Amino acid sequence: MKKRVINSMLVLSLITTALSCKSDKKTETSDAKDAKETTEMADTYNVNVEQSKINWVGSKPAGEHNGIVPLSEGSLMVFDEQVIGGEVTIDMISIEVQDLEGQDKTDLENHLMGYSNGKEDHFFNATKYPEAKFKITGFETVKDQAMLSGNLTLKETTKNITFPVNVSMNGADESLLLTSEKIILDRTEWGIKFMSKSFVENLGDNFVSDQMKISFDLKAFKAE
Repeated sequence: MKKRVINSMLVLSLITTALSCKSDKKTETSDAKDAKETTEMADTYNVNVEQSKINWVGSKPAGEHNGIVPLSEGSLMVFDEQVIGGEVTIDMISIEVQDLEGQDKTDLENHLMGYSNGKEDHFFNATKYPEAKFKITGFETVKDQAMLSGNLTLKETTKNITFPVNVSMNGADESLLLTSEKIILDRTEWGIKFMSKSFVENLGDNFVSDQMKISFDLKAFKAE
């Protein structure tokens, strides 16, 4: 009986580890790609920046931080209820931390945006790079799952990424909701190397994870 219990615990541990690895799989990147031409029959949906955002999570051994980055503008091209094109502009000078309050919140926001003296380029250097971009380059359905591809530009680097999305249309108010699952990026691929074990030696537990998790939450309305 004891051996059976141990074996069961081992199997459960392996399953849990496998699921954890699967859920934390890094999103593959490639070089920037050209956007496909969109049909003239496509409808334009303007992104409502007040109802849209990019969610983010960053981590280190001591724990996680999370927040949002607003959008400053964006539009989506839709044909046959598929998002076949479009672009959104991400407002990097308005990064928000949501898990902290008071001075701790302000300090981390300033560090991420590069407003702290001598730390301008630790992360996003929003003074020099006030905007990031995501431009759609492809859309396809794989095994009943919608997959969106696009060029993500952060600072001076552009990489193409592909990730699962859910798209729902509302005919009553001619709106569209596009949400993504968790997208796991290696921040160092965009030149963000501050406190990365991949580039700095002997950090011990003082490193910042290379993994940066984001997700899209976009609300758009059909243009008149």
